[in-house]
Amino acid sequence: MLILLIPWPVKASIVVMDMDTNRVLYGSNENQARLIASTTKIMTAMVVINNANLDDIVTIDQSILKSFGSGIYIEIGEKMSVRDLLYGLLLRSGNDAAIALSVYVGGSEDGFALLMNQLASSIGMSNTHFINASGLENENGEGNMSTAKDMGKLMSYAMQNKEFQTITKTYHHIVKTNFKTYDWYNKNKLLKQYKYTTGGKTGYTEKAYRTLVTSATKDNKNLTVVTLNERDDFNIHESLYEEYFKKYKLVNLIEKKTFLRSENMYVENDFSMLLNDSEIPKVKIEVVKTNDALDRMGYVVVSLDGNEYYRENIYLEKKEEKLSFFEKVKKFIRGFFGLD
Repeated sequence: MLILLIPWPVKASIVVMDMDTNRVLYGSNENQARLIASTTKIMTAMVVINNANLDDIVTIDQSILKSFGSGIYIEIGEKMSVRDLLYGLLLRSGNDAAIALSVYVGGSEDGFALLMNQLASSIGMSNTHFINASGLENENGEGNMSTAKDMGKLMSYAMQNKEFQTITKTYHHIVKTNFKTYDWYNKNKLLKQYKYTTGGKTGYTEKAYRTLVTSATKDNKNLTVVTLNERDDFNIHESLYEEYFKKYKLVNLIEKKTFLRSENMYVENDFSMLLNDSEIPKVKIEVVKTNDALDRMGYVVVSLDGNEYYRENIYLEKKEEKLSFFEKVKKFIRGFFGLD
């Protein structure tokens, strides 16, 4: 009898990304477009957060009858807040929650997909296309397509939002509706497995296989890891976090208290960047003076290996007017009587 040994079919796509600059610290097949399954729901959550009042109450309608796969098992006529539907979406990967939210916010599933693609384009997800809010493939086998790099950008964007941060890092959540009480635990095992985890989203379909997007913070270093089509995803995420937290230092490159102060100019923000030892001497901090506005003198650019990672305006520091005691009294009197 002939036995065929079939190797693991496709190599995984992997990205380790600095969430503060969207710089890829490590990548493998990171630009290859693939099905992303329920990691889609990160985008679903952000479109909802950006376009809805989270305290609004949604009355579940017949649209959820199209749901299959993972769900929170809401029922027609049940009332649940947008916020609690988001918990069901992100913690339990509820496809029924995804449909209910997409119809409530977008008017229809297609209308919501349009909003998803608009947001994807605006945050630089250039190799991504969404057709639904759940991540399930349709009857033609088509589904939401993205890359590990684009999904890293999405997680970086999402983690800037306080509501998303709160929900994605929640391990246990209880919801009471007019029908019943729900007791949900987060499917993201990394929240318990790796103490530095700050959030994430799991995904799986037979066609996409296992997909996972997570984030972690250690010593003020913020990373996101994405794996698409990786069977040992949770362990690989933990291992990559540990490796890249060790490899990279958080280096303060611009300190607003001192930067350009000697030239009577200033910037409004500090800037730090994750760098390894070999990269630190390669960083370029370039000051471009344009003087194209009354108080804007130009801008500062931080780049590495020809790639720009930060840009900020430079302003002229306004000197305080020095007045004698009598001039101050005169100015006060004129101001008091409205003579200025």
